[in-house]
Amino acid sequence: MTRIGVVCEQAGETRVAATPDTVAKIIALGYEVLVEKCAGAKSASPDAQYEKAGASIVTTAQAWSADIVMKVNAPTDKEIEKLSAGTTLISLLSPALRPELLDALAKRGVTALALDAVPRISRAQSMDVLSSMANLAGYRAVIESAHEFGRLFTGQVTAAGKVAPAKVLVAGAGVAGLAAIGAASSLGAIVRATDPRPEVADQVRSIGGEYVAVEVDEKMESSDGYAKATSEAYDRRAAEVYSEQALDVDIIITTALIPGRPAPKLLTAADVASMKPGSVIVDMAAGMGGNVAGSVAGERIVTDNGVVILGYTDLAGRLPQQASQLFGTNMLNLLKLLTPAKDGQLTIDFEDVVQRAVTVVQEGSITWPPPPVQVSAAPAAAAQADRPEPKPKKSMSRGGRGVLIGMGLLALLAICTFAPAPLPQHFLVLMLSVVVGFYVIGKVHHALHTPLMSVTNAISGIVVVGAIAQLASPNLVVQILAAVGVLLASINIFGGFAVTGRMLKMFSKGGPR
Repeated sequence: MTRIGVVCEQAGETRVAATPDTVAKIIALGYEVLVEKCAGAKSASPDAQYEKAGASIVTTAQAWSADIVMKVNAPTDKEIEKLSAGTTLISLLSPALRPELLDALAKRGVTALALDAVPRISRAQSMDVLSSMANLAGYRAVIESAHEFGRLFTGQVTAAGKVAPAKVLVAGAGVAGLAAIGAASSLGAIVRATDPRPEVADQVRSIGGEYVAVEVDEKMESSDGYAKATSEAYDRRAAEVYSEQALDVDIIITTALIPGRPAPKLLTAADVASMKPGSVIVDMAAGMGGNVAGSVAGERIVTDNGVVILGYTDLAGRLPQQASQLFGTNMLNLLKLLTPAKDGQLTIDFEDVVQRAVTVVQEGSITWPPPPVQVSAAPAAAAQADRPEPKPKKSMSRGGRGVLIGMGLLALLAICTFAPAPLPQHFLVLMLSVVVGFYVIGKVHHALHTPLMSVTNAISGIVVVGAIAQLASPNLVVQILAAVGVLLASINIFGGFAVTGRMLKMFSKGGPR
């Protein structure tokens, strides 16, 4: 049986690669799981819970000697020495930025799978560790800024005076940026966001933010789901926008990162100096060089003009239990892909773009970089020439309509002439109601048809009253028809009110979506 080792992380890391919940599901795939003693202590996952899930608590040497080693961060040089030839390592490896790490792993003869190399395609979303962690980091960035900020986020009108809402600028509207926008907006702040990709504008607005466009001639569409380097023209205009916003906002959260490259500089020292005392900047890219002049990775800096710059690199790790659960779930989904037979045997298929992308070293051979996977987040414009010409609708000729109208009038005349009273009167009222109703509803916009019909269905109560009156008829056939009429009209009434009520709730705060 293939053994999987879950090892302890380096000092300062609170996450763990597998939680008791995910361990139980990994065991269901046919693996034997070995958890290093106290591996999950910092993420509220004690050894007893792992044992209850079916894992074995082992020593450091035993965990690292497993066939597959799972961990969060890339291994150190000392940890690499613990790996045996033929072992499979699964962790964050930053292959584009750390070629020396790939060389070291290749020399050990191992197979290495980089969780941060998962392509951003729909099928791989459940394995995308970067998105999971960025989502938590964006939320935590807002919490950290709120802790440092000396005021409320939301505006208030009190007996002591009016309190203006805080103004927040989020630079970069990727996963982390959108999470920050949503969190800051829910706290009541006025949130603005910038991003070179125009396709994110609607996403920003949908969660309560205001999209601040950087107007340039070029289109900055993404071909792989990640942000790409911008042009000089864009950078010049963006610098002007950031300088303008720095003078006005209270909090700036920067999230701009380009895969395989140092973080772009967005805020200069002059921009930071122009901000009001007490303002807060959270540089989420501090670990990759930083988006802000003066930020230091992992540290809290206070400038001469009283601006707090947070360069924390462990934002996701500050939510250790949730982060470990999401990380472990991403890891589990990758193992499911690599264990199609659920027999505890890890198989890597290079024909699969996801498996090919994450495999950066295979049995001592470096396989990075993989072939590019083209993914466009921007909606593709349909070619006008390829669209089929709409077929013209066939309409009835004027003569044909006249014939039908004439036949209807003749039928109405015959019923009114030969039918016994009071049937002609009732039938005439019915026909007039059908005609009037058709032209009234036909003139209503399509978007209003459902609520309109819901309300008009309630008028079926008149039918119920009439049918109830006929239930006392001595004729059995009339009684049966009256009972059926009461049943059908009642369904119409209650259904109409139910649909109307549900639609009204859709437009009320807190209603179903």
